[in-house]
Amino acid sequence: MQLPSALTPLRHPAFRLLWLANLCSNTGMWMQNTGAGWLMTSLAPSPLMVSMVQVASLLPVFLLALPAGALADIVDRRRYLIFAQAWIACAGALLAILAWTGNLGPWGLVALTFAIGVGTAMNSPAWAATTPETVPRQDLTGAIVLNGIGFNLSRTVGPAIGGFTVAAAGAEATFALNALSFLAVIVALLVWKREAPRATLPKEHFLSAIRAGIGYTRASPVLRGVMLRGFVFFLFAAALWGLLPLLVRQQLGLGPEWFGIMLAAMGVGAVAAGLLLPSLRGRLDRGGTVTAASLIAGAALILLGQSHHWAVAMLAMVLYGVAWLAGASTLQAAAQLSVPSWVRARAIGIYQLVTFGGLTLGAGFGGWGGESFGIGYALGLSGLLCAIGGVLVRRFIIEPPAAESAVPAPDAPAPSVPRPEPAAQALTGLLHDESGQVLEVVRYHIDPANRSAFLAAMAECRQVRLRNGALGWRLFEDVAHPERWVEFWIMQSWTEHLREEGRMTDWDLTVLSRAARLHRGEAPPEAARYLNVMPGLPS
Repeated sequence: MQLPSALTPLRHPAFRLLWLANLCSNTGMWMQNTGAGWLMTSLAPSPLMVSMVQVASLLPVFLLALPAGALADIVDRRRYLIFAQAWIACAGALLAILAWTGNLGPWGLVALTFAIGVGTAMNSPAWAATTPETVPRQDLTGAIVLNGIGFNLSRTVGPAIGGFTVAAAGAEATFALNALSFLAVIVALLVWKREAPRATLPKEHFLSAIRAGIGYTRASPVLRGVMLRGFVFFLFAAALWGLLPLLVRQQLGLGPEWFGIMLAAMGVGAVAAGLLLPSLRGRLDRGGTVTAASLIAGAALILLGQSHHWAVAMLAMVLYGVAWLAGASTLQAAAQLSVPSWVRARAIGIYQLVTFGGLTLGAGFGGWGGESFGIGYALGLSGLLCAIGGVLVRRFIIEPPAAESAVPAPDAPAPSVPRPEPAAQALTGLLHDESGQVLEVVRYHIDPANRSAFLAAMAECRQVRLRNGALGWRLFEDVAHPERWVEFWIMQSWTEHLREEGRMTDWDLTVLSRAARLHRGEAPPEAARYLNVMPGLPS
């Protein structure tokens, strides 16, 4: 029997195993979130304190996403994920014990929610980066959407179970079940036979890995566009998370089971959106999908803020779930597809830093707005800003560049160093990770009539060099001979130069070839590398 197109990635055993385990842990996490949010309405029933639970769960991702992404790219990813899952399970168990013994106050709840958020922050970039390892590229977008479906399926089941569990056994029971759910992920990771990529170079240092990730992001217009649009979307859509428990309890006058049912309604909308997205992919591009999601989310928040009956609120939550899944999964797919494997976890970490920063600010401002203006007005204002913001940033592209027909690539940025003769052994001793900075140079002869075309091509070359680790880049034109041009860029060390060669994608080579094809002369552009042999001298 053939699987529906939305479920196609499940045919890959490794992806299926991790997806099911993650579904289990996400269900436990949503049960805990339901219990924590409802418990805070008893411990400290103010909009600001209730929203602090959401802020505490999101703030660690904002603070730790970048170092977490760097670690996930330079250490064994499977062991790293096992450690992160164990951390979350231990923090959840401690939360359950304190709640059961009656020793949990409002700030203790916030602190342990923050601790669980730390584990989630360390886990998220690495977990997202495993998806391309478990499915082929043609199934990657579908796998990301299916991850979103799984997340929202757990959002459908988890809050409902959590709400009834709180009513039957107290919030502490949801905390214990959440801790147990992460054991399923640890078992799945132990079973997964990951094929780690072979490394021919030393592992990157932590700080240089962070620097390379930031450099790549700064030189990637697509990734910057994804982050900007994600920040705006999540900033204004996040008000719901801090205000929903109070809206259910105060504005609708319902009990904890209805809090879970409202979240389940959102999950139903999200799952429906996930199943429909593959069929809509040919009609609406990623940018249009995110804009539509912003408009729908804005309308849902306005409707929710004005609702005083459970049926209207349920409809608003279904619409919100549709918008949330469509926007979040589309942005996540755009972020993953716009970066190569060597920097994927770092890029996802930076993307999550920005978007969870928006989520954290949005949840905090939602609580402040609920305190100052009332829950309904705060949700309505957030919805209006979400729709307006989505329209204002729609011009920023989030689609990776389309593949072009193959063109002759230029020679390597510098000639390979020949095997040294005995007299050149001193040079070989200099070529190592601590050798100092490397200056790379390419010299071009360009017809003055092609000056504008060359400058346009070199603007793209600059982004390629910076994305692949260059600390700086310059282009110089000979004053006396306008046909002569020299391109310079600096790498941190000889090892970083070798990494640069391995980081080049087909698209990068296509970009470099545009400049190389404008070169005039019998020989290709002249390339050379220079080593800083006196790195200790002041510049």
